[in-house]
Amino acid sequence: MSMDTSKSNFSIRRIASSDNDKVRGIVLSVMADFGCIGEGYSSSDLEVQSMYEAFTNDQSAFFVISDQENVLYGCGGIGPLSGGIATICELKKMYFLKELRGKGLGQLMIDTCIEAARDCGYNQCYLETLEVMEAANHLYHKNGFKKLIKNMGATGHSGCDAYFVKDL
Repeated sequence: MSMDTSKSNFSIRRIASSDNDKVRGIVLSVMADFGCIGEGYSSSDLEVQSMYEAFTNDQSAFFVISDQENVLYGCGGIGPLSGGIATICELKKMYFLKELRGKGLGQLMIDTCIEAARDCGYNQCYLETLEVMEAANHLYHKNGFKKLIKNMGATGHSGCDAYFVKDL
């Protein structure tokens, strides 16, 4: 039996503390799909161990995509850019499991995160990714993110090789 992955079968909601293990699993699975496990990648960030706690403050928001049975398939959020200025947030940990990619839910997640960033008072949204994540790069470009020559802030993600920023 195949999974129905039409957009109408999924919803985006704020992360709950009970989602921590599944979100960690999504992050590690997606990064492994692209060979990006280890130091210098977001999969090694301490916050991955407890995303709910890391994003439960007035400067951050984190979301999950779940199906009608509350099974998680993706995640993403915003928070302060480490080592950056207070008016710039970072789009963080936006990852979808293979079966959800290419279904249009990335657009829904970007829209949700940008709205949250505006609600938090940020003026710009920054993100780091990898060139090999071509579909993600296309989505960012389509949503008005401008490619940068070098990184901003001090995220510790030395494995990333693509950087974008968007005025909010």
